[in-house]
Amino acid sequence: MLRKFSYNFEIALEAIGQNKLRALLTSLGIIFGVASVIAMLAIGRGAQQEILAQMDVLGVDNIIIRPVVEQVEGSVGEEEADVDAESENEEGEEGATGRRFSPGLSLHDASSLMELPFVKAVSPEIVEEAVAIRNGRKRSTKLVGVSNAYFEDQNLSLMEGKVFSQQQLQYGYAVCIIGYDIKARFFPTEEPLGKTIKVGDLWLKVVGIMKPRKLSQETRSSLSNLGIRNFDLDIYVPVKTMLLRYENRTRITPSRIRRAERDDRRGRLNYDDVNYHQLDKLVVKVADTRYMMPLADVCNRMLTRRHNEVVDFEVVVPEVLLKQKQETTEIFNFVLGAIASISLIVGGIGIMNIMLASVLERIKEIGLRLSLGATQRDVVLQFLCEAIAISVSGGIIGIILGIVISKFVASFANIETIVSLWSVVISFFVAVGVGLVFGLYPARQAARQDPVVSLRSN
Repeated sequence: MLRKFSYNFEIALEAIGQNKLRALLTSLGIIFGVASVIAMLAIGRGAQQEILAQMDVLGVDNIIIRPVVEQVEGSVGEEEADVDAESENEEGEEGATGRRFSPGLSLHDASSLMELPFVKAVSPEIVEEAVAIRNGRKRSTKLVGVSNAYFEDQNLSLMEGKVFSQQQLQYGYAVCIIGYDIKARFFPTEEPLGKTIKVGDLWLKVVGIMKPRKLSQETRSSLSNLGIRNFDLDIYVPVKTMLLRYENRTRITPSRIRRAERDDRRGRLNYDDVNYHQLDKLVVKVADTRYMMPLADVCNRMLTRRHNEVVDFEVVVPEVLLKQKQETTEIFNFVLGAIASISLIVGGIGIMNIMLASVLERIKEIGLRLSLGATQRDVVLQFLCEAIAISVSGGIIGIILGIVISKFVASFANIETIVSLWSVVISFFVAVGVGLVFGLYPARQAARQDPVVSLRSN
């Protein structure tokens, strides 16, 4: 049996060799079909990997609370106020104008949120633009005021040193933890721990170094839309150090808010005036993800009440946003995969059409084989081997082309693509299956030829 198969396969290869151009044109549908499948699967897997990387950065059990400048409801000014009301004392102003005063996002909010059930930790964050200087080197950076809970919430870990002590956090010591890129910039050949670096107008002592976090450009771009920066370029200080030593956001007054609102109407808005919030972000770590959405709703209602019904914040659940993105990506990949599959089917139909034409062209050859003792099974096997050989060769070329296309897309579009072994294996066997299925009908048609009629044919 094996010997007979080998003999028929040799005949099939010989027939293909005699019609190389026809075989190439026949395999084009398989080549482009397999290449598109490989490329689409690589792009889809890369997109899924990006989403997983984003989830790893954001944490699937985090709720992010951010301040907003615009007052969505319960506006800071529901009635017109006298633009010269700044001279009045603050308590009198609030009662006279009927305005509702919001203290903004503050450390008191963080303390209140910690009292909620299923809240594991709450980490405040303050971010300021700063310039770091040391030994003649200068670089713009982000100065970030945090608590130790922040590092756990953001899945960050130290490469060297230690996190802030309770004393440093409580009294706002001039200490810092630097990102890996900051270390590479300012301490290329020396040990940073215990050394000082000037950030803004303050010299900070380095007590820790963060591990580098390698993320693709697409991941960084997606995370920036959710307020996540490049951690490797950050310098972290205790949140009270930020409040007491850099910018005092602890004194928020109604007159400051009114002045910002008036400047906004006149087109002279200064963000430093309008940003009356003490904190730039709160990250709430949830103990049980089953209660993520209910807890997010509770946080929203609690902060609205604490802010006197002024909705000057937004509650973001990253897991929900990323899952929505993942669902969209999966639908997109399904559509692209369906299109690629259609091209494979078209390629299979092309094989069937060419093989049927080949049967008509080689009708004398078929009649001669049958008259010399070949069985119908031998003829079927010969034509099936031809179809499978064309599909296999087209599949191999398509796999190579698909890998090349995925690499080109990765470099040109700056996105990650992953060609997995299982996608290559599946594509190869699909190509073999297409050749087998669409080559069966022409093979059976060839085997049904009457040898007498075939030999008489011109």
